[in-house]
Amino acid sequence: MKLIRVSDVLETLYILAITVEAMAGAIVAGRKKMDPFGILIIACCTAFAGGTVRDLVLNNHPMVWVGKPEYLMITCSAALLVLFIRPWIRYMTELFLVLDAVGLITFSIIGAQKTLELGHGYIIAATMAVFTGAFGGVVRDILCNQVPLVFRKELYGSIAFLSAWLYFGLIMTPLSANSVILITLISGFTLRILAIYKGLELPKFNFDDSSTPEDKPGQ
Repeated sequence: MKLIRVSDVLETLYILAITVEAMAGAIVAGRKKMDPFGILIIACCTAFAGGTVRDLVLNNHPMVWVGKPEYLMITCSAALLVLFIRPWIRYMTELFLVLDAVGLITFSIIGAQKTLELGHGYIIAATMAVFTGAFGGVVRDILCNQVPLVFRKELYGSIAFLSAWLYFGLIMTPLSANSVILITLISGFTLRILAIYKGLELPKFNFDDSSTPEDKPGQ
């Protein structure tokens, strides 16, 4: 098995991903009528929480935004940019969906490969891919007092999981590092876009309290 280090291509995609996620977080915070400080906090949590949770679980230090504080400046700048482009955001919904899909797979690849580099096995690496890819949105939604979208909308975390396993298979082949990254990225991206436009979801568990026996007198 060969381990792939972060390439220039992946680093560029990572910067794009944290920028988009920060802007998405800022938009959600704005809908909750938060002040600029709240918007910055939510934006940074959206961009970095997944990787931070991963590094805490794996006891990996320094965390990426601590080791490279310039990433923190990028996310804060992206969040502030939202304040200035607010009138046009409604016309950029599809663009954000596309870029978010790229970000999801980018985070997933990075999460998987960093876990392998630390000597962990495939199951842990796939789990960390999900943490890295999806937990930023989970933390954002919890802080904004809403049920996380990744738990109730189209396939998201499961795509991160599947992308990680595709990545593991590809690194066993003679393909170059960039080819492995590109194939994983395109495959995961395509699946995410299909999930959005075809409404692909996991089955929902609908539990109605009113139907439980203890709610029915005399039973």
